[in-house]
Amino acid sequence: MPVKVPDVMKPELQRWNSGGGISVEEWIRCVGNVDLAVGYSTVFWPVFQTYKDYILTEGWTPETVEGFEKQPNSTPQGVEWVLNHVHMIDIHVDDDVEPTVEHLLRLGTVLKEIYEAKLAWQFPNRPCEVEFFIPGDPDDLVEYQISFWQKKWLETETE
Repeated sequence: MPVKVPDVMKPELQRWNSGGGISVEEWIRCVGNVDLAVGYSTVFWPVFQTYKDYILTEGWTPETVEGFEKQPNSTPQGVEWVLNHVHMIDIHVDDDVEPTVEHLLRLGTVLKEIYEAKLAWQFPNRPCEVEFFIPGDPDDLVEYQISFWQKKWLETETE
């Protein structure tokens, strides 16, 4: 199945090959590099680790976890959500290309699928809920986020 190219990227692809255009794969080969590819692998296949009874993305410290646990009205689901969340717009800062809603929707949708697949594969006995948060104001680009938490926290909180 061919990749659905977001409409916002089509003018960039069309500029190549004397206006004849190129595919996304060809474009990546022309403008990307191996360092970027390795860097993106950390976004598109993140390291998930366990700490206490949490599943967390790489980068936390025990002090950070405990700080969130001590917050008023803290819940295990909330701790996992905040420590695992990623703002789509933060994947690239100082970018020459201004991100659009279309960019963030595509990126968030793909990351949600990747997180779901990897979490299910790595933690088959600890089902997780992956959320791609789309803000009520679609033009609030900062608020497009992805995060996850274990479904067991929902069961614990409703008991």
